[in-house]
Amino acid sequence: MFKRIMVPVDLSHVDRLDKALTCAADMAKLHGATVVYVAVSSATPSALAHNPEEFAAKLAEFAESQGAAQGITAESHAVISHDPTIDLDPTLLKAVADTDADLVVMASHVPNVSDYIWPSNGGSIASHAKVTVMVVR
Repeated sequence: MFKRIMVPVDLSHVDRLDKALTCAADMAKLHGATVVYVAVSSATPSALAHNPEEFAAKLAEFAESQGAAQGITAESHAVISHDPTIDLDPTLLKAVADTDADLVVMASHVPNVSDYIWPSNGGSIASHAKVTVMVVR
């Protein structure tokens, strides 16, 4: 049913993604799909990476380790954005098309008061993506 599963990841907070990562791996095993881990960063140096190439390499290493640990076929897709804080949702929506994903599995947060003012990333992606989106809490 699904062939390419896109999983947005924040490499700074991988410890909070266990449920979504496990869910995506289980779906990949069930459908014989490839998981594409997508991460967005700016071109400026950060605590995670000094440049876009280093960021892409860290994401590729993450994808490789997930593939080996979960027993799935995994790829990475690093995206550089001018301002990830503002551009995250449209950048992820573009990544759905760029990766040819037919399912998005992404982590969510526990809703709070700010969700009444600003929509969550998962809610926004689910509302606008042209593919199935599974938001895992």
